[in-house]
Amino acid sequence: MDDPVERFGRWLAEAEATEVNDPNACALATVARDADGAVRPDVRMVLLKRFDASGFVIYTNLESAKGRQLADVPEAALCFHWKSLRRQVRLEGPVGPVPDAEADGYFATRPRASQLSAWASAQSRPLDRRETFEARLAEMAARYPGMVPRPPFWSGIRIVPRWIEFWEDRDGRQHHRERFDRRGEHWAMGLLYP
Repeated sequence: MDDPVERFGRWLAEAEATEVNDPNACALATVARDADGAVRPDVRMVLLKRFDASGFVIYTNLESAKGRQLADVPEAALCFHWKSLRRQVRLEGPVGPVPDAEADGYFATRPRASQLSAWASAQSRPLDRRETFEARLAEMAARYPGMVPRPPFWSGIRIVPRWIEFWEDRDGRQHHRERFDRRGEHWAMGLLYP
């Protein structure tokens, strides 16, 4: 049987060869709690930065809306859609932080402007005017004229899929869907109706 993580890698490689922008873009769904305790879904586009048998990794400001939501309810779902390939991959599972060394290693590969932005942005919080953010960027550039260290509030989140679904478009809306469910160290595959 096909390993779903290996299949995802093949599909992503095909998307990298055909998609014009950000083939690693995906919708991240989290659970948010309102002030009265009611839960609601929250979704936004993010970029997948790494994946392997241990999970799918994104990076974020841990104090952002998604960071706080993932800390409160450590469950998430991802959805990749490659329109030109007529394919989609969905997965869902628990989340956890990546080790500091892994986050440090990835942060060091980011362009300097992105590193400074990580420090300057109070992500997801209200901004009075654009000039405030630009002043914070200038302040961070002056504070870190050389190497920019990773902020302690910025790190990676690993989603460990309990299931992964592969969807392929077919004529007449007769799509082909395969779902892989984790069974310990192995995966069980089954078909789903379109």
